[in-house]
Parts: sequence; C-alpha cells; structure tokens
Amino acid sequence: MVAMKWFLKLDKSLRQYLLVTFNYWNFTITDGALRMLVVLYFYQLGYSPLNIALLFLFYEIFGVVTNLVGGWLGARIGLNRTMNIGLGMQVFALLLLTVPSEWLTIPWVMMAQALSGIAKDLNKMSAKSSIKTLIPNNQQGKLYHWVAVLTGSKNALKGAGFFIGGLLLTLVGFQVALMIMAGVLAVVFVMSLLFLEGDLGKAKTKPKFSQMFSKSGPVNILSAARLFLFASRDVWFVVALPIYLASIFGWSHSIVGGFLAAWVIAYGIVQGFAPKITAFFAKEGSAPGGKHAMLWCALLAVVTGVLAVGIQLEWQVQTLIIVGLLIFGAIFAINSSLHSYLIISYAKQDGMSLDVGFYYMANAMGRLVGTVLSGWIYQAYGFAACLWIAFVFLLITSVISLKLPVSGNKERKFNE
Repeated sequence: MVAMKWFLKLDKSLRQYLLVTFNYWNFTITDGALRMLVVLYFYQLGYSPLNIALLFLFYEIFGVVTNLVGGWLGARIGLNRTMNIGLGMQVFALLLLTVPSEWLTIPWVMMAQALSGIAKDLNKMSAKSSIKTLIPNNQQGKLYHWVAVLTGSKNALKGAGFFIGGLLLTLVGFQVALMIMAGVLAVVFVMSLLFLEGDLGKAKTKPKFSQMFSKSGPVNILSAARLFLFASRDVWFVVALPIYLASIFGWSHSIVGGFLAAWVIAYGIVQGFAPKITAFFAKEGSAPGGKHAMLWCALLAVVTGVLAVGIQLEWQVQTLIIVGLLIFGAIFAINSSLHSYLIISYAKQDGMSLDVGFYYMANAMGRLVGTVLSGWIYQAYGFAACLWIAFVFLLITSVISLKLPVSGNKERKFNE
C-alpha cells in the first residue's frame, strides 16, 4: 500500500514511464529465458545448429511484419493497447510450449515462436515509441538519457533471462520453467491493463495503411544501418556461440546460460552509460549524429576482424572469446544505444510509432538474416566463418552510416 501511494503521487509522465519500463522489463526476462531454453533444450534433444536456427525463423519473420504493421496500429489505437496485446500474446506463446515433449514438433515450436516474435516486437515498439510522447521535444538530452536507460536495462534483464533460462532448464525442466514464466507475466499483464494510461501515442489523425513505410531519408538510412548492425551480432551470437561453448568447451547448460547472461548484463550496463561515454566525443552541448555512429561502427568492425583472425588461427581460443566478447559487447552497446536515440530523434512527433515501427522492422530483418546464417554458416563452415560474415556486415553498416546527418541537435549536453 505504501508503494502504491508513493507511485500515485509521482508526476504523470514519470508514472507512465515507470509502468512502461516495468512491463518491458518483465517481458524481456521471459524473452531471454525462452531463447536460452529453446536453444539448449533442442540441442540436448539432438537437433543440428541449422534446425535450431530454423526454430527461430518464424519468430524473426513475424517480427519484421509486426514492427511494420505495429507502428501503424500503435498510431491508430494507442501504444498502451499494442503493449498489452504483446503481453497477452507472450503468455499464450509460453503456454503453447508447455505441452508434452512428443508434441514439440518443429512446426509446433515455430508456431509458438511466431506468436512470441509478434508479442516481443509489439512490446518493444510500444515501449520505445511511448518515451517520446512523454518528453518535450526540446529536451533532447533527457530523451537520450531515458532511451539509454530503457535500452540498457532491457538488455541487462535479457541477460538475466539467459541465466534464468539455463538455470530453470537444469532445475525444473523445460515445461515447468515455461509455466512459471507464463504465470509471472500474466500478473504483469493484469497490472498493465489496470494502470497503463489509454491513448498513449495515439496519432491525432488516423494514418492510412499505405503510410507504414517511412518517407524520411534519415529514418530510411538509419534503418538500413540497423539491419546490418544486428545481423552482424546475431550471425555468430544467437545459435553459433551457445553451441560452440557447449560442444567445443564442454560447458554445462547453466554455465553457458550464466556466461551469456553476464555478457548481456554488462552490455546493458554500458548502454545505460552510453550518453556519458559519447559525450566525450561530441562537441560541447551537441547531440551525437551520423559521424559518431559511423566511427563507433568502424571501431566495432576492427574488433570483430581481430576476433575472426584469432579464432581462425586458433590462438588462445577460450581466452580470446571471453575477452573479445566483453570488448565487442561494450562497443556494440554504444552503437545500439546511439541508433536507439537517433531513431527517436528523427521520428516525427505525431504518429511517431510509424517511423519507429519501420526502423524496428529493419532491426528484425537483421536479426532474421543473422539467425538463419548463424545456424547455416556454423554448421557448414565453423565459428570463425560466422565472425568473418559479421565483419563484412559491420563494414557495410559503416559505409551506410556515412549518409546520416553529420551532427545531432544542439539543445542540451548529453552528460547532464
């Protein structure tokens, strides 16, 4: 009761931001745990890396469609409703996988993953879009800070989800783990229905279906860069890395989950501090722009190239992967946080979920490409080849980023 009274006394915008963040946090934990559960459980059942990657095929495909349609839907019916639809669908998707093991055929799992993909991207698009509606347009510093906190905390909790998934698989098994997660998320869903404000992010005029595709040059360029940036991560991280750690190093499920959890948590922490880090490389009082996005991506490409060479030459492989992952994660986190700020900054205020939805459609397309390649390239050519593909994707991202507006807004310092 004391916590509820304190919550109700908060400023309206802050109260809504905390509700959105709470929803997003809980959803993210289940999303990370589900991914780790599926990868490790089906690898344990004898599935090949390519078949495991295919289990996520519909998850990523429907994520592409959802971001595109979801942005239009959010502008028409409100972001609170699209967020709640996502929460409800994730509960249903989790329950679909609690059936007996003999029912868990590839089509069944792909169907459940499709629902989960729709749910995840509805939730993420709603959370990211809603922030701009809660902050005045002339407060770019505050906008960057809130976006960074939301994105960083999300990835830290996704890392916690990886650990929880691996741990639950070891302690209670696949089906019981999913029942536990569905129960927790169902409580969050009910709370969101009760307290999240209606009409959040609803456009003043009803956008037409044909307006789903962005007509903004910077948004389109940033979306293309985002596609290759996330493909560069997922081509070696999603399927190849967990299987590599389990098969080559002989790590247990809980150790693999714990290691990847620690990595993603550290990655999320760095994202949260991205405004302070990038402030050192921006002019006094200016926001980061395309030049900064290009430079940070080029640095990430160098790190990935070094990792690929080291793995190819089999030089201190275990140490190289552990240390290299930490460096890669820190720099990737800054890249991701920069992109997350830029899309919110570039998006138009009225019906802005249309631009954000289009951008995250490209993000989902990058994950789709990376996920499929992760299983196929690893199975056919090995782990080093996955890193070389990532290196090429990052070079492409750097070149695309040259076309972004050179500098950002000059309204507030980003280290405030």
